[in-house]
Amino acid sequence: DGKYLVGYLVLQNAGDDWREVLAIHLAQHLPDYMVPAQWMLLEQMPLSPNGKLDRKALPALDASRQAREYVAPHSELEQQIAAIWAEVLEVERVGMNDNFFELGGHSLLATQVVVRLREQLHAEFDVKAIFTTPTLADFSAQIAARQTNNSPVQDALAKSLEALKRLSAEDLDKLIS
Repeated sequence: DGKYLVGYLVLQNAGDDWREVLAIHLAQHLPDYMVPAQWMLLEQMPLSPNGKLDRKALPALDASRQAREYVAPHSELEQQIAAIWAEVLEVERVGMNDNFFELGGHSLLATQVVVRLREQLHAEFDVKAIFTTPTLADFSAQIAARQTNNSPVQDALAKSLEALKRLSAEDLDKLIS
């Protein structure tokens, strides 16, 4: 549905690593679905006349401000994974530096990604892989490493399965009989 949680904050004397520090802290204390996917820094929180937070006055997220530099996926594997992420996250494109969770991902969408990748790549891995390597570059590298560690039997089975998928019904009938 393209919805994600945005965190608004006012920082005083924050270092360049504030996102990482905050992400680690929140991950230790909150379930992943409660950790904001995007952050917006404010000079001060908007307050109502009675001194409470005025949620309606919070600025809308400017996606272009939050976007990372786009680096296109190069390998076929990177392109496959990027296409699946883009489809599941309902975003136009996914680059190598993009973070699954900052694009609006959460545990349920991560599960969808894993299911689709298992179907396409015929490889076994779990949802934890997205949580430990949330950028496309790191996630793709982890999946590529697992693929190269496949046994020759697994590789042969995967190639045979792909060959069978390309056969027509008539050709399959001939093979079976």
